[in-house]
Amino acid sequence: MPPSPVSPSAETYAAPPGAERLAALLQAVAIGERQALRGLYDLTATKLFGLALRITGRRDWAEDVVQESFVSIWHHAGDYRPHLAAPMTWMTAIVRNRALDCLRRASAARVGQTVELDEDLGEWLADDTAGPAELADASQQARALNRCLQRLEQPQRQAIMLAYLQDLSHAELAARLRAPLGTVKSWIRRGLERLRSCMEGAA
Repeated sequence: MPPSPVSPSAETYAAPPGAERLAALLQAVAIGERQALRGLYDLTATKLFGLALRITGRRDWAEDVVQESFVSIWHHAGDYRPHLAAPMTWMTAIVRNRALDCLRRASAARVGQTVELDEDLGEWLADDTAGPAELADASQQARALNRCLQRLEQPQRQAIMLAYLQDLSHAELAARLRAPLGTVKSWIRRGLERLRSCMEGAA
């Protein structure tokens, strides 16, 4: 088992570490050096925690996401390929997937109250089966999704992002956006249609 990291704090991450240093630490982690995992955590945890917090919106969930991510890094460091992605990009993708897993678990606990996303869009936003070796493709999909999101009208984009990333129901969205329930549903439906067309064109 990997060592138990401490909670992220401002003191643990003063400046972005060099890619070569992180890559060397990942190589050491791959052969089971626990101290290397501790060093990797100390250099990156606060930045990764910030990403997890932005996605989940809750500190306790973000802390769990970071812990789960470093367990995954411990087990999969040997899969990291420097020619496919920078170390921080690789770790960021792991945290992103774990954070979206966390949101899906929370959504599953609120069946009947959550906003349901189109199945294909759900795959674009977070791929359950994507392992570290597939993160380069996931990164390309994420960039394509971001470009397509930016092409949506602002109300559509906002409604979709709130629905998925903050697990809001239609009624909650209507209250948050101060818009009629029917209008919110229309924004989501039309936005998903445009996203699907855009992503298919980018494939």
